[in-house]
Amino acid sequence: MKKDWQARLEEITQMDRELWAAGKVFAGLDEAGRGPLCGPVTAACVVMPADPLLLYVDDSKKLSEKRREEMYDRILETAVYARVELAEPEEIDRYNILNATKRCMARAAADAPCSLFLVDAIRELEVPGEVRGIVHGDALCYSIAAASILAKVTRDRIMRKLDEQYPEYGLARNKGYGTAEHIEALKKYGPAPIHRRTFIGHFVDAGVR
Repeated sequence: MKKDWQARLEEITQMDRELWAAGKVFAGLDEAGRGPLCGPVTAACVVMPADPLLLYVDDSKKLSEKRREEMYDRILETAVYARVELAEPEEIDRYNILNATKRCMARAAADAPCSLFLVDAIRELEVPGEVRGIVHGDALCYSIAAASILAKVTRDRIMRKLDEQYPEYGLARNKGYGTAEHIEALKKYGPAPIHRRTFIGHFVDAGVR
């Protein structure tokens, strides 16, 4: 059954439209890549205008890669503010994945022209304004969904580039997640500098190549 995207747009913008109607200027914040064994976490902060509303903005996990790439460009063209930041494996290992993600989000939001931040699930952030954590926010809030697309596309592009450097891990396919293929490659080749040491200790004992 074909998805009714106009109805979906009405649904996902409900929260945003209520805030716009109240005169609020606000940002959506989301991340990608908290679970993988390697590569960065990416965090995006986006301030979207009330007009125009973009069809096909949705939780990035629900969109095809082709659609995500298309919407990435349209969001950047439309947004009042858009910034994506990275937390590299060294930062993740030093601060742990949650704190590294929060630091990354704070950097992305640092210059946003607003005082309200809608965040997927996370509630405590050092950002210049009020934080509202919304469980499943990327599926419920247009602005968070837009941020989820920027974060996901940015990270997927990085992982495809890393696949060119480290083809043995299959990163273009698994995006750094702990698939059977990736774990077998770790056991065979050991970790690369892009791996998160705090994530892979129970998989391999080998040193950095």
